[in-house]
Parts: sequence; structure tokens; C-alpha cells
Amino acid sequence: MGFEVLLKGSNMIRLLTGLLVSLKISFVSVAISIFLGVIIGILITLKNPVLNVIFRVYLEIVRIMPQMVLLFIVYFGTTKALGINLSAETASVIVFSFWGTAEMSDLVRGALLSIPLIQYESSMSLGLNKLQTYIYVIVPQIIRRMIPLSINLITRMIKTTSLVMMIGIVEVLKVGQQIIEANRKASPNAAFGIFLVIFMLYFLACWPISMLSKHLEKKWEN
Repeated sequence: MGFEVLLKGSNMIRLLTGLLVSLKISFVSVAISIFLGVIIGILITLKNPVLNVIFRVYLEIVRIMPQMVLLFIVYFGTTKALGINLSAETASVIVFSFWGTAEMSDLVRGALLSIPLIQYESSMSLGLNKLQTYIYVIVPQIIRRMIPLSINLITRMIKTTSLVMMIGIVEVLKVGQQIIEANRKASPNAAFGIFLVIFMLYFLACWPISMLSKHLEKKWEN
């Protein structure tokens, strides 16, 4: 079934190293997306006409444009058009942060709109200004409401990092393909075992995040 190929040389270590590359890109992008997404989500709810137009165009671009096209535009386009020499990893982080920020800001916007108006009015009556109201009253509430949807976005981002192989990054899927090609004659059925192991690696990477989400939900319900 091809599992024996993973025992040859450092093939298994190479797969794990490829997975670490994927996780590194994912987690850096997630951190940036959460930070910027919260800020943009709050700005959207302020109903400033100029900001609303800018953010609406931004959200539509992200929804319409496939991530692979964005990768090609940022990695190859910036080099050709602007003369900026970006590394493949930097281009990947930019694209996934661009996508993740849009998704996160939409989640924040929805969560903010679900907060009753009385919460804002009560905070103001207690002497809190608008910034303090968001920091101490609103944001802690929306974090709890956003956890399940945010976890879904994080796991999607981890899985979508497989696209970075298209711009030359040697992540887990690319390593798997290299191992299959190198052992095509000796182990023609290696693809099944290797891709099954890759599936398990992605599962093991995403499963603890899902369990953490369920733990936090139960903890905050009490």
C-alpha cells in the first residue's frame, strides 16, 4: 500500500518538515487575520460611507478571486510589475492574511450586529467612551460568539495552504509528490499510503484546534 516508502531514508521526517512549513504559514496568517479582522470588522459597523465602499470592494474581491489566482498575482505579479522581490513564503502570508482578514472582519461584523443596542447605551451611561465600550464590553462578548466560526476559518486556512506548492514552496503535499515520483518504479502503489498519511497529518493538526474550541464553548457556557 506504499507505507514502506515512508520508512526509507528520511521520507517521514521530510513529510513532517513539510507540515511544519504549512503550519507556520497558517498560524502567522491567522494571527494577522484575527488582529486586522477585528479592527476592520469594527470599522465596518461604524457606517462611514467612504469606509463602507472601500471594505465592500475589498470583501467582494476576496469572495470572487480564487486564492490560487491571488497567489500568482502577488508572487509573480509584484515581481514583474513593481520590481519587488518577494519570497514565496512572504507572498503566501500576504495572500492568506488578505483572505483571512476579509473572512474574519465579516465574522466580527456579524457578531457586533448581534449585540443588543442596550449594551452600548448602558456602557455609555456608566461613563465609558466608545473605545472603552468596545474594549471592555463588546469585544469580550463577540470573541465568545465568534469562536466556532473562527475555528472553522483557521482549519480551512491550514488546509488551503496546500496551494502554496504552486509557487514553489516545499510543503507537506509537495514533499509527498516528490516521494511518490522518486519511488514510482520501486513502489508503484506508494501514492495511496503517502496521501493517507498526509490526510492523517492534516487531521492531527486540525483536531486539537477543534477540541480547544469545544472546550472554550463549554467553559464559557458555565
